[in-house]
Amino acid sequence: MIGRIRGILIEKAPGQVLVESAGLGYEVDIPYTSFFHLPETGQEVTLHTHFAVREDAQHLYGFASRLDRDVFRLLIKVNGVGPKLAVAILSGLDAEQFIRCVENRDVNALVKLPGVGKKTAERLLIEMADRIGQLEGQFVPASPEATGSGEPRAAVQARGPAPKDEAEAALIALGYKPQEAAKAISRVAEDGMTSEALIRLALRNMIPA
Repeated sequence: MIGRIRGILIEKAPGQVLVESAGLGYEVDIPYTSFFHLPETGQEVTLHTHFAVREDAQHLYGFASRLDRDVFRLLIKVNGVGPKLAVAILSGLDAEQFIRCVENRDVNALVKLPGVGKKTAERLLIEMADRIGQLEGQFVPASPEATGSGEPRAAVQARGPAPKDEAEAALIALGYKPQEAAKAISRVAEDGMTSEALIRLALRNMIPA
């Protein structure tokens, strides 16, 4: 089991990063909430990881915090929730926001996430309510990045595609329809904003706090 990786961030994009550690390059799938915490490329990064092995594929999932990783591991134990859906859930809500949804039994916030219908949301609330007690001692007040009250830790100017185009593509990859993604980005877009900031604010507006 690969539980943590520390190395140089070679490449980053919403949904995946490439980290070089001990001469090896690891492709790591990440939720968008962790993407906002990444440093600039070329700098050292540490990710808490979960290694998933299937007959036809192997995937390494990375998270900015141990709490995010541990919530992911609890999510994939829920009936009908696989790694892909768990990443989508933690892309729309970070671990602390998700825990609050469970504690408040907030079905409405969960059904707004791509791939989460009402039945799945209700199942999540029931099954996760009994499991979040395993996270005792890890659940701390949300950081400014998690609440959206401050700038993301690494606000890097996009290179290549325009920030708006990159942000829309990220939302589409998450499961939103192109029209929904374009509308969400246009609603929050201002001159000079990075793709990371656009994605963060768009998701915040699309999903109740």
